[in-house]
Amino acid sequence: SRTGMTFTAQKCGVCFQPPSIVLIYRDHSQEKTRRRIMPVRNFSKFSDCSIAAEQLKNNPRHKAYLEGVSLCQLQKLYSLLRGHLGGESLAESLEKFRQEETIDPEEDMNKLDDKELAKRKSIMDELFEKNRKKKDDPDFIYDIEVEFPQDEQLESCGWDMDSDEEI
Repeated sequence: SRTGMTFTAQKCGVCFQPPSIVLIYRDHSQEKTRRRIMPVRNFSKFSDCSIAAEQLKNNPRHKAYLEGVSLCQLQKLYSLLRGHLGGESLAESLEKFRQEETIDPEEDMNKLDDKELAKRKSIMDELFEKNRKKKDDPDFIYDIEVEFPQDEQLESCGWDMDSDEEI
């Protein structure tokens, strides 16, 4: 069994072009901070974000790196990507989240189906976690990074390989 975690996720973001999930992590075995680009394939604006997130998190190639990233966060990145594929601007996608992530106190939870109820519950858990953590908690910084690489850079990137370059 491994002792301790070899990788610590620091930031997770989404890149629209080409579609990929980008992870900034610390590689403790070499004391380096690296960036891992995980290309997103077979994903369309009709795809289910929670399934995509689970598949990525359980992908044997990425599993060890994503230990510190919650399913909820990955889902969020996929839904940004899905919004983008559906022609939404980033602002629109983020606004949707904000609405989905706020709990309506007037809402009758008894009328919700299981899926919606589970969603509300996970939002509550997440809000609770967020509020519980102190501001200086080094645990995990989550932010959405959108990169628009220049076209000529894209050619030389070798996007289809998993690249873990040092940054």
